[in-house]
Amino acid sequence: MTKVAKLTPMLQQYLEIKEQHQDTILFYRMGDFYEMFYDDAVTASKILGITLTARNKKNPANQVPMCGIPYHAATNYLAKLVKAGKRVAICEQTESPSEAKGIVRREVVRVISPGLVTDSQSLDAKDNLYVAALNRKEHGNDTLYGISFLDLSTGAFLIGEFTDHDEHAEIILDQLTRMTPAELLINEKDSENMADLVDTAKTLLPGLCITKRPSNQFHFGSCEELLTEHFQVSNLAGFGCSTFKQGIIAAGVLLEYIIDTQKSNIAHIEKLTPIDLDNILQIDDSSRRNLELTQTIIGTQREGSLLSVLDHTCTPMGARMLKQEILFPLQDVQRINGRLDAVHFLHTHPSIRANFREQLTAIYDVERLNSRMVLGNGNGRDMLALKQSLAKLPAIKELLLQCEAARIKDIGEQLDILDDLHQLLETTINEEAPITLREGRLIKEGYNDELDELVHIQRHGKQLILDLETQERTATGISKLKVGFNKVFGYFIEVSRLQSENVPETYIRKQTLVNAERFITPELKEFETKVIGAQDRRLELEYQLFTEIRTKLGQESSRLLQ
Repeated sequence: MTKVAKLTPMLQQYLEIKEQHQDTILFYRMGDFYEMFYDDAVTASKILGITLTARNKKNPANQVPMCGIPYHAATNYLAKLVKAGKRVAICEQTESPSEAKGIVRREVVRVISPGLVTDSQSLDAKDNLYVAALNRKEHGNDTLYGISFLDLSTGAFLIGEFTDHDEHAEIILDQLTRMTPAELLINEKDSENMADLVDTAKTLLPGLCITKRPSNQFHFGSCEELLTEHFQVSNLAGFGCSTFKQGIIAAGVLLEYIIDTQKSNIAHIEKLTPIDLDNILQIDDSSRRNLELTQTIIGTQREGSLLSVLDHTCTPMGARMLKQEILFPLQDVQRINGRLDAVHFLHTHPSIRANFREQLTAIYDVERLNSRMVLGNGNGRDMLALKQSLAKLPAIKELLLQCEAARIKDIGEQLDILDDLHQLLETTINEEAPITLREGRLIKEGYNDELDELVHIQRHGKQLILDLETQERTATGISKLKVGFNKVFGYFIEVSRLQSENVPETYIRKQTLVNAERFITPELKEFETKVIGAQDRRLELEYQLFTEIRTKLGQESSRLLQ
């Protein structure tokens, strides 16, 4: 990184934060912009196609390359950088300029990488986005591999352990090509031993991002402790993976990566699912490709594959589940017959099937909406989408209970219609809530008395002043009393000098003019505080109320994911 002779406090702070996130492009928040400096600016400006400029232009020896983007447009720019394989650290102002005694405090609040995208605009609704972790250990003539996959956008968390007998790691490559992760975590000290495997994986999965993690994280004891602490269990036996020593290491490393980068609640990751090859039909990567199960051989397109022919699902969750069913075909006869009974019932009852489809079509991606609530990324539009989805649950439950197929009826009996969460959203979130969270219009009137008062002051400020003026004229009997405002004194009550002797004792003299006297009162100062601060206080209060509602929803993650 280029050095400058003399650093401003801002650049010094930037470099201190950058030192902790050297493998990322640092989005450094300054007011309404994210700024990038030095090498980050050079790299990002090329990828994003934005202007590269510089600080200290008049002093070439100390120029600092820089570029910036508006914070409200960050999503699209982030998507471009992540698509280019970059990791981005989001550095926000964590105190207001008015609170700061020196330079405003800033902290990295989240790191986004190719495998850690959660916003809906950047995700394929019909596909999971996995980040994977891989661990290996020599075991005699064989190699033990632990592998784990996690989709941060849905909370899906898988674990597996496999033995490689042929030194080609085909069983691991098969898992990677089946799950198609966007990012793979490996031990930085084992990268040379895994070089051939990684190179093959990158050939089979173009665009796969390799992230090296510190070797001290690949320790069984600490990984097991981290997992049991997260899931609040004494051991992992309940998940069916307590004997997967290498798998537990991979899963622990992956969970630590999520904790390190997200710096937020991850309660939506609530179970660990073993990759159980014994109960599924084994189809190797070559066969999957030749059978064109999920993509065509030529062009590797979804359209034209078996999946595209079968996929008439109504929701993103259904589309993702169907793909998993195709990639992991059942071979348990009882489970297969149970599913066939359900399919047969719906096939022979077209009116019920049509009603199901009508209700399901109105449901948004609840899995990913839930994740954004838990992670603290959900916005007003997300909440409206969640409300619309929850509104359909009573009708869906009623339809499920009408079905004679045991598997469908069981789902209906267990389905929680979440009417309390729907009611919360119905009474709180404005029907025209924007995507941004700092512009107001998030909360419905009637939910919070203080907010309603602030909205009323903003909306009817002029009339309130006229009402106050009329009130004071009546109380004092001074017909020409006026309520005015200037930037120096704020709001004031003005009367002629002749009438100034008739004002009440509660009036406090503020200014004497040639022909008039100006006064203030405690009530007027209170009114002034409300009027002048109404906009800022309203936005602050709306954001506070919104985040409280989002937290409540995040606390109900397990119910939303049932």
